[in-house]
Amino acid sequence: MSGRVNAIIALLLCLYGTSSQAKGGQPTDSLVIRFANRTRMVIYAPDKAGIQALSNYDLNKIVREMGMKLDSVPNGQTAISRDGDRFLKDTLLVVTRRKDGVMIVINDTDTTRSDSSRNRRDYKQAINKRNRNSWDRGIDVQLGLNTLLTGTTVPGYAPSQYELRPFGSRYIAVNFRQRPTIVNGKRAKLSVQYGIEAAWSNYMFDNNVVTSRGTDGVVFAPYSERLAKSKLTTFAVQAPIVPRLSFYSASGRKTFHIGLGGFIGYRLDSYTKIKRENGDKSREHNSFYLNSLRYGLVGHIGLQRTSLFVKYDLNPLFQDGKGPDVRSLSFGIML
Repeated sequence: MSGRVNAIIALLLCLYGTSSQAKGGQPTDSLVIRFANRTRMVIYAPDKAGIQALSNYDLNKIVREMGMKLDSVPNGQTAISRDGDRFLKDTLLVVTRRKDGVMIVINDTDTTRSDSSRNRRDYKQAINKRNRNSWDRGIDVQLGLNTLLTGTTVPGYAPSQYELRPFGSRYIAVNFRQRPTIVNGKRAKLSVQYGIEAAWSNYMFDNNVVTSRGTDGVVFAPYSERLAKSKLTTFAVQAPIVPRLSFYSASGRKTFHIGLGGFIGYRLDSYTKIKRENGDKSREHNSFYLNSLRYGLVGHIGLQRTSLFVKYDLNPLFQDGKGPDVRSLSFGIML
């Protein structure tokens, strides 16, 4: 029956309006609907406009909910009173998936826009607050550049030998992370981000040199012909942990965050790659006296949805006495 209620009501309202006009527009305070099974629906209203306003309500929902209610009441009780505002139509929940969580907005086409705006604001604040308490999981992609910082001078290794191309020495990492909330305040929260990441560090040399493994240490030897590219690449698995402090606006939207922590990792592979001007390429996999263990500091800073990172290796890139005393510095953007 509930599937046909709205259609029946709409037809009766049209007939009701016609009959009222035929009678000179005298107001009537009730509407009686008779069904085939001798069931009647009686609707009382102060005037004709009150009954015509039934088109603003979801009558199917009323019938379904009343049927469920009658199943749970004692025998004999058939008078049920409910607040009609809950059955108003044209109330839409808009659910939007965002990077920082889920936002729910009430889109209400009722006559009072101020109530609708207040509902949307309340729901946004509630959802943002819930997201701030959530156990955040995700995948971050870090894109940046590498540079080498020289410590003490090592005999036989002049800085000009391993000077890098600024935009050719790229850093790429894929981070599988979690970020649970530790302390949550009204306008700020403290969380800890940790996880595991795969990181590729490319060191592209500016001079026409090729890296090789010598008898006593790494060698940066000039190449006999002009090279288009020459680089040393390392691949490592790393585990960062970064406490983060995030700040929020009055509406619950994140405005700024900053974090400082550390990482530890292990080098799984390293190789050199050269590209000649005629397009020929060659690659050599070797340890090149690189330190397998890596550890250092990690910093995060962000403004709204933009997040930047910086990483600094505390231990040298090469083994002691087997290469220059240099430490890697990586920086870029997190996506």
